[in-house]
Amino acid sequence: MISPQAIVQTTSIGKNVRIDEFAIIRPDVVLGDGVIIHPYVVIESGAIIGDNVEIFPGAYIGKEPKGAGATARKIDFRRVVKIGKESSIGPHAVVFYDVEIGENCLLGDGASIREQCRIGNKVLLSRYVTVNYNTKIGDRVKIMDATHITGNMSIGNDVFISDLVSTANDNVMVGQHYEEEKIIGPQIEDGANIGLGVSLLPAVRIGKGSLVGAGSVVTKDVAPGALVMGIPAKFIRNLEQ
Repeated sequence: MISPQAIVQTTSIGKNVRIDEFAIIRPDVVLGDGVIIHPYVVIESGAIIGDNVEIFPGAYIGKEPKGAGATARKIDFRRVVKIGKESSIGPHAVVFYDVEIGENCLLGDGASIREQCRIGNKVLLSRYVTVNYNTKIGDRVKIMDATHITGNMSIGNDVFISDLVSTANDNVMVGQHYEEEKIIGPQIEDGANIGLGVSLLPAVRIGKGSLVGAGSVVTKDVAPGALVMGIPAKFIRNLEQ
């Protein structure tokens, strides 16, 4: 069912699609079967929405990145967004162009994903999580409320990241001088767990199956299977396998 008060400019609409009032669907959007679009959603051209995806009120899919003369980094992106089947996009979430989201993913209220990001399957990005540019997130990852995932970062499979975690990719605070090869976010390996309020500094590697205790500031690599905690984070013991 398509509300007569919606603006629908695409013809690529699957079966049993619902588009509510005041939604705006631009040309060249592809909507799979069973998609539900709630009121005040905006989907820009080039978006591909998989079967049975639900997009809640106020979400914006396909936002164009803008430098506006304020960013040192060159903005580069493709005008494509892909959202895999059975995913749910929460109210007022923002998904930029050049983002791919896998199947059975959940974006919480106000979550935001910047350009050049790739998100795996069965991923939870909870309320007000922000994912910056050129970041890779594997399968079955859970990132909890108000956490910031920085640019040029990678996260493996089966990772858990708690609330209010901060990550950084720049040790020298580049200002107007952006050198891509020096801007590297943390690299989190499969099965790692990051506790409440942790700060991960640039380029640190969090080893497979390791645990970073709540409130820690990680300034150097964490070995696989290790428990670390403190400011700065220090090795405590190896976790039982």
